[in-house]
Amino acid sequence: MTSHSALDIVVSGTESDSHTWNLVYLQLLLEGWGHRVENLGPCVAGRDIVERYAYRAPDLIVLSSVNGHGESDGLRAVAALRASRELAGTPVVIGGKLGTHGTADLARGENSPGAVARRLREAGFTAVFLEPVDLGAFEEFVGSVVPRHGRAARQALQTTPA
Repeated sequence: MTSHSALDIVVSGTESDSHTWNLVYLQLLLEGWGHRVENLGPCVAGRDIVERYAYRAPDLIVLSSVNGHGESDGLRAVAALRASRELAGTPVVIGGKLGTHGTADLARGENSPGAVARRLREAGFTAVFLEPVDLGAFEEFVGSVVPRHGRAARQALQTTPA
């Protein structure tokens, strides 16, 4: 775990994904790194996250997909989050099995892992971790997230005249 302060993190499945073991694993992993974690469970739509957290934006939202519909579910979720004034600046990461594309799709390149990751980042995800997820890279990413109170202080410094 990195040395900066604990983050308030929300872990959630995507709207069509009923798997839970991945969410429990993420919760335990992140708590083990010293963070406060709320696990929303499976089958959560982006609009539901907005309704639940618009009043107090968490430091990080982590979406996980096991069923292979992470890209389509994730695009809807991040659109809802980025459309919310309160959550528009919240870092959002997605990881896991993000597509169900066959070999022919991958050969065309439009659904290659790199193309999927690029589309998700362009849509507003802060980071994308494809299956199999590199836990070292994920830990490094989480360690780079600035806590909410740190973001506010940094923004105030950037807007304060010298």
